[in-house]
Amino acid sequence: MPDTPISRGRGGLTRASEVVVEPQSWGRLEWAVSDAIGNSDTMTVGTCFIDPGQQNPVHHHPNCDEVLRVVRGTIRHRVDDEYVQMGPGDTISIPQGAVHNAENIGDEVAELAICYPNAKRQVVGE
Repeated sequence: MPDTPISRGRGGLTRASEVVVEPQSWGRLEWAVSDAIGNSDTMTVGTCFIDPGQQNPVHHHPNCDEVLRVVRGTIRHRVDDEYVQMGPGDTISIPQGAVHNAENIGDEVAELAICYPNAKRQVVGE
C-alpha cells in the first residue's frame, strides 16, 4: 500500500523535518501540533529540550493545563511551591494557572514531551 497522507479536517501528519523549532538560551522547543501550525483547533503538542544545568523560565498558562512526560534525562520540576524530581517515564499534570518550570539536574539533555488541551496555549512570565 502506498504511503498516503492522513488528513481529517485540520489534522494530519507532521514529519520530523516539519516541526517548528524555537531555540532558547536554555535549550529548545519543538512544536508539532497547534493552531499556529494549522493542524489543530483543540491541542498543542511538542517537545522541550533542556540542556544540562539549565532551566526554562518560571511561567504559567492562564488558558490551559499542561501534561509533561520525561522521555530522557532527570529534572527537578516546580509546581507553585512544591518540587519533585522526575526521570524517564514520569508524567506530571500541571493545572491551569499553576506557576511552574523544569530544571535539568542530570548530565545529559533532558527531553520532555509536552501537551496542552488548547491549540492556542498562552504563556505568561516567559
